[in-house]
Amino acid sequence: MDPFFYNTIEQPAIAEFKDRGSKFLAYSFPVLSIEDCKKQLALLKKEHPKAVHHCLAYRIGIDGQTFRVSDDGEPAGSAGRPILGQIDSKQLTNIMVVVVRYFGGTLLGVPGLINAYKTTTSLTLQLSPIVQKAVEVPYALHFDYQQMNEVMMIVKQYNCSVVEQVAQLFVELKIGIPKHRLQEVINKIEDLQGVSYTTALIL
Repeated sequence: MDPFFYNTIEQPAIAEFKDRGSKFLAYSFPVLSIEDCKKQLALLKKEHPKAVHHCLAYRIGIDGQTFRVSDDGEPAGSAGRPILGQIDSKQLTNIMVVVVRYFGGTLLGVPGLINAYKTTTSLTLQLSPIVQKAVEVPYALHFDYQQMNEVMMIVKQYNCSVVEQVAQLFVELKIGIPKHRLQEVINKIEDLQGVSYTTALIL
């Protein structure tokens, strides 16, 4: 994995694939947590109560270490793994794909299932524009409200993301600094009088 950038999707997408009467619907979602995944899966189960399987795979986190596959009653290894394989072939993270299957009466066998889940996932990923995002390091800035413009100029110039802002007489601003520009941003902040910073634990 690139230490400075990662690939993900920003928009959900849906694709359909049919084989011998069975219908497969693949849904791809951008997600940031396991909680996001659970919510999306619950919504799909509500939307497709008559589907026989809701198979899925997700990969989360900049390091991509958080992942899960589920065959949801299909033969072991015939659904979740092929879905994850397609996610990994595009080196994506912060993404979940759920494939909903309506059984058509004909057994497809394990090779047929692997092909169906792989193909449906591939189709939905073709419809989801892939975006490259900078790996960010979380920081909290503290400064006088009158310095807001100076600080925000640096935030915008270096494409930092604003995570949280608490503004009274003094401002606490939580930002994500692109890792590949970290030292430049810190140098700029240190040039400003009266602005202090600490590393934040989480974005």
